[in-house]
Amino acid sequence: MGLLTKYNKPPKPELKRLPTGTFTIDADCRIVSSTVPSRVPEAQVRDIGRQVLAIFESARNASLPFAELVVQYAAFKITARQMRGGAIIFLSPRALQSVPMP
Repeated sequence: MGLLTKYNKPPKPELKRLPTGTFTIDADCRIVSSTVPSRVPEAQVRDIGRQVLAIFESARNASLPFAELVVQYAAFKITARQMRGGAIIFLSPRALQSVPMP
């Protein structure tokens, strides 16, 4: 029976690295420059940029002085700064810190 279970195991999920780097986008969400590795799909980078531009646009429509956005996840940080019609976005993975068990 051990022989069958050895070959019937589902494959382990592939571990992917979080994207790192900086990119700038214009008002039409076109990537102007990028240091994000090519292994990161361009559609994913563009989607992040689209969301950032939407947040800046919403703040502008609400007449809120909003020039910088910082989003922190447990293992990932996105920092975005508004530029004339576009934005510069910094993607940086963070090292997971071990939390002591009580």
